[in-house]
Amino acid sequence: MTLIRRFITLILVCIAGVVCADAQILVPPGYEPLDADSVRRDFSNQPYFGLYKDNYFIFGPSVGPKPTRQNTNIKFQISIAQRLTRSTLPWGTYLYLFYSQKCFWNILENSMPMTDLNFNPGIGITKPLFVKNRYIGKLTFLIEHESNGRDSIWSRSWNRVALAANVMVTPNLMVHGKIWVPIVDGEHNQDIVNYCGFWQIGAQVLSNNRRFIGGITVVKRKGWDLNSNVTLDLAFRIFRKDNQYLYLQFYNGYGEGLLEYNKFHSQVRVGLLIRPKLFSDY
Repeated sequence: MTLIRRFITLILVCIAGVVCADAQILVPPGYEPLDADSVRRDFSNQPYFGLYKDNYFIFGPSVGPKPTRQNTNIKFQISIAQRLTRSTLPWGTYLYLFYSQKCFWNILENSMPMTDLNFNPGIGITKPLFVKNRYIGKLTFLIEHESNGRDSIWSRSWNRVALAANVMVTPNLMVHGKIWVPIVDGEHNQDIVNYCGFWQIGAQVLSNNRRFIGGITVVKRKGWDLNSNVTLDLAFRIFRKDNQYLYLQFYNGYGEGLLEYNKFHSQVRVGLLIRPKLFSDY
């Protein structure tokens, strides 16, 4: 309950900050404000199929240990969302089917093996958030499963009942958070919450021209100290009207992939990023 109260307090503080600014989502020159009617139309009329989390294809070495063929690899993620209902549900919500797949590919080794594939389907209810006719973000309640599809001692699997939020504090700052109740059904990863925790928080900063994006995501591992898994990223939009970016990602901590969730990784990779229209989920 303490974690839930902290998460809700964070979201309320962010919303309060927007309200104190008279709920006006100020925009850089040349950008229109995100009013409630236009966003509601966008949610109702958007294609049923679209992007969910960041989609990327990146390559790079380990940081700290000497780079080798074994610890220099490709990491890529494919993430999509499918709206399941034609009309708006009660309380202005929408039902979605989510699917993300993350892969680690040791392209420098003989036979170029894909060493770890993580499958992450889910289903959830999303509610856009409006304050005084201004769109400020969204809340999502979801049930998700994550596993690596392997058997025997290499099998990894767990489930989460989660509440996630994205809140636009200003046009240049978006904060996000997620808290979950884990249901661990994998025989060989019973201690996964020690490394992947119960909650995460992060922020994303955008330049006025929307060409540069920087972000941080912190996943709090189990315990009362400051142990965390941290992802830092930086992206540059290649063309002003496209959603393709040059992408740099740095990961430091445990749980980057399911197979070696209990082994520490520090990795830097660069490549191509494709993002959703407004902001990504995490």
